[in-house]
Amino acid sequence: MTTELNVAEDRNTGRAMWRGALCRCPHCGQGKMFRRYLKVADQCDVCGEELDHHRADDFPPYIAITIVGHIIIFLMLHMDMTYHVQPITYVLTMVPLAILLPLAILPSIKGAIVGLQWANRMYGFGTGQHD
Repeated sequence: MTTELNVAEDRNTGRAMWRGALCRCPHCGQGKMFRRYLKVADQCDVCGEELDHHRADDFPPYIAITIVGHIIIFLMLHMDMTYHVQPITYVLTMVPLAILLPLAILPSIKGAIVGLQWANRMYGFGTGQHD
């Protein structure tokens, strides 16, 4: 067997995605993945893994919108079937939820996507110093 095949087996996808969801480096799990709200750091400040190869693009917002949409639809249906709810109640409760929930979960989702890309050696993640 070649060394390349053995190296490829070392990257656990689940662990990398979990570390990314915690907004940590998918390689070491210690360094910060983001230097700002959704701006991925160029490299890990602990292990030096290059993180700037990611291409998450629009996928994290799509996932966040899908998750939040399902939560809000469930809550609205539950409220409508259980209680007699005035339309203003939906405006006062669901609109803030629809704004705040995606903003709250977006960094974790983007981190998990970057971890997935790192684990699968996508977009140049397989050429770094830690392979």
